[in-house]
Amino acid sequence: MSNIDPILLSVYARAFKSIADEMSISVQQSTRSPILCEAKDFVTGLYDGEGNMLEQMENLPILAFSLAPVCKYIIEYYAGDINEGDVFFHNDVFSMGNQNNDVAVYKPIFFEGELVAWSAVKGHQADIGGNVPGGYNPNATEVWQEALRIPPIKVVEGGKLRKDIWNLIFANIRFDIVQHDMKAQMGACTIGERRMLDLVAKYGLESYQDHKQALFEATRKMMEAEIRKVPNGVYKGEGKVYYDGRHEGSEFTIRVEITVEDEKITFDYEDTDAQTDGFVNGTYTSSASATILTFLQMVNPDIPHNQGMVEPIKILIPEGKILNASYPKATTFGNHLCPPNADAIIRALSPAMPNKVTAGWNNLLCSLSTGEDTEKDDTYVDIFFMGMKGGSGAMDGTDGYDHIGMIDASGGVLDQDYEMFEQQTPHTLIKHEYYTDSAGAGKWRGGLGTETIYKIGSEDTQIVTFGDGDFEPSFGLFGGAGGNLNLIKMTYPDGTEVIPNNKDLIENVPKDTIYYQIAGGGGGYGRASERDRDALTREIRDDIISAEKAVELYDYAAE
Repeated sequence: MSNIDPILLSVYARAFKSIADEMSISVQQSTRSPILCEAKDFVTGLYDGEGNMLEQMENLPILAFSLAPVCKYIIEYYAGDINEGDVFFHNDVFSMGNQNNDVAVYKPIFFEGELVAWSAVKGHQADIGGNVPGGYNPNATEVWQEALRIPPIKVVEGGKLRKDIWNLIFANIRFDIVQHDMKAQMGACTIGERRMLDLVAKYGLESYQDHKQALFEATRKMMEAEIRKVPNGVYKGEGKVYYDGRHEGSEFTIRVEITVEDEKITFDYEDTDAQTDGFVNGTYTSSASATILTFLQMVNPDIPHNQGMVEPIKILIPEGKILNASYPKATTFGNHLCPPNADAIIRALSPAMPNKVTAGWNNLLCSLSTGEDTEKDDTYVDIFFMGMKGGSGAMDGTDGYDHIGMIDASGGVLDQDYEMFEQQTPHTLIKHEYYTDSAGAGKWRGGLGTETIYKIGSEDTQIVTFGDGDFEPSFGLFGGAGGNLNLIKMTYPDGTEVIPNNKDLIENVPKDTIYYQIAGGGGGYGRASERDRDALTREIRDDIISAEKAVELYDYAAE
């Protein structure tokens, strides 16, 4: 590839990123579910003719590395039967999918009759069938109790919609909004197709193929250079998962052994606990995505996200582990095993990369409400994103981010707009504020968590809770303290208080129930006694830290 133009190589890299970004904007502007148009729980991407990642727009990082494996699976599955104008759907967790609700659209891109690329969008759908509206079923023991499985299926063939396939899929999904959102994802894929064809036409097919390969190689070298900065060795860490939704008191340990050898790194989960009988299991794709996104937070953030980036990284997760459940186990919670997986990786690498790791992030504790909005004579489903977002862990030289959310989102999941929350649900928001003293103390403090209250506005509401962080708070590093615990509590109109389990399904919640939630803060880094006194004074003034805790945790004496 001696004809590589370094300037043109940069043009290609930025063009791929720009196209993925335009696709992302299209999804945000054209979808209807707040899960997509507000929280941005989706990812857009471009892949070459072999399914290798060209670039992605990672609104939700846990989804970011889940598209390429399925793209390659579709290429193999439909070998000899992929044609211009085709569109494929997929969500099946047992054919490289990551979560049932995350439904992907793939569109092959042909230039002068040759398959040269793919555009794809994966988004979390408001419903995907199964026993429970919204898709989260803490009582599930097998995949059929969770969702409609969609193995690779061609919904558009040669530019013509297959109505029989379309109707079969959406006859098994409760909410009409889902098919409109899937059409929006298809539209974004068409935008990606158009822009890619323009790019290839402008510079020529040979130039595209050569520079694409050169970009992979350059990116691989960048990642290898980052890995070489980590001392060779074997590093071990653990993270905990609490309660599988079925067995009270159950605990599971994620164990990772990380081997760094020159410019290669291997993450081995051989000693991780076995899969559960509940829905608290992961898939290989969701768990590998979690591993990659956690490690990416410790390396050069300017590394392009393409096939070359992942080539030096090896991930071993035997089937039958909680991170890689075997068929037909329930797996809806799998994306949310990222935080304890990340905890294990951070703990393992903190001795080797003390200036690159963060302290522990607040773990996820989330809720999903569904019911009938009588004023609109319609059903609703809402994942309460604003209430679940706690703080991130601090790192050397930097406080944690306030109210950023779980590490698998890394700030990608946005808050609902207050007014839109009240428009799209019958609920009334009462309070949403930073929570004083939620940040783990340290020379660099953790990010703040939040306190949130709303009034439930529908009769016989169903609340599903899922997550962790009500058993173990975020952890501190190098003398830093942990954050506070998560909490969800509901007070019924008659005064009854209900504190659900962290994986639970509460039915017939009455109208005017007060929903209360605390999302914990992130862990601190370094000894709290070394924190800057001027910073502490400002934080006491701003109610970030109470005067009492400043004395107790920071040995602070007001001047």
